[in-house]
Amino acid sequence: MTMRRSAMILAAGKGTRLLPLTLTKPKAMVEVAGHPLLWHTIMCLSRQGFSDIIINVHHHASQITDYLQRHDNFGMSIRISDESTMLLDTGGAVKKVTGWLENPLLIHNVDIFSNADLKALYSVTEHSAATLLVSERPTTRYLLFDEDMRLMGWTNTNTGEIKSPFPLLELSHCRRLAFSGIHVISPSLTALMSSWPDKFSIIDFYLSQCATSVIRGYIQSDLRLLDVGKSDTLSKANEFLTTI
Repeated sequence: MTMRRSAMILAAGKGTRLLPLTLTKPKAMVEVAGHPLLWHTIMCLSRQGFSDIIINVHHHASQITDYLQRHDNFGMSIRISDESTMLLDTGGAVKKVTGWLENPLLIHNVDIFSNADLKALYSVTEHSAATLLVSERPTTRYLLFDEDMRLMGWTNTNTGEIKSPFPLLELSHCRRLAFSGIHVISPSLTALMSSWPDKFSIIDFYLSQCATSVIRGYIQSDLRLLDVGKSDTLSKANEFLTTI
C-alpha cells in the first residue's frame, strides 16, 4: 500500500512584511495571478500527491476557513489548526498537531513559490528524523552542515552569532546553506516536542536535537525559489510563476 503523503501549510503569520495589504486580510489570502497564496500552495501539494493537508490559522482566520469552505477544500482532506488565541510560531504550530500525525509531515510556508520536487524531499526522510530543503543563495542567516549534510548549527553573518549543540564546532569546516521554508519531519522527532513550550521556533528545536537525531539538509540542483512574503518580491511573483 502506498503511504499517504501529509503536509502542513504554515498560514497563520500576520504578514507584517506585506503591510498595508495584510491590514484587512491574512497573508495567505494575498493574491498572485488571480489566486491567493494559499491556493497556489494547495495546488502545488495536490499536483505532487499530497492528500492530507493541515493549515494553521490566526490572523483574520475566518477568511481562510470561509474560502476553503466555499471551494469544498478543493476536493482534498484539509484540517484546520486554529491558533486564533495565540500565534504559536513555526515549532509550536507543529507541536499542536502532533496527535494527528501517523506519517512524516511536510511543512511548507504559504509564502514560498518554488519548483521543489516535494515527493523526492518527502521520500528521503525515511532515512532521517527530519530533512530540510536548503540551497546556496545569499542570506544573512545560514544553517551549518557537515560533509554528510548533517545539521550542525546556525549562524547570523551580520552579528557573528552561532547556535550549535557542538561546543567545538569549526565554522570554517561547515557548509553554509540557506533554509527554504520547506522541510519534512518524522513522527519520531515530533514526539520529542512534548517537553517544549506551546510557542517556539522549529529551527531552535532542530538545533537542540541535531546532536542526537539525524537531521539532514537536502539540495535540489535545479531549485528555483521565491519568498513572496515581502512587498518587493511579491511584485516579481507573476513573472516567477511562468518560470517554474
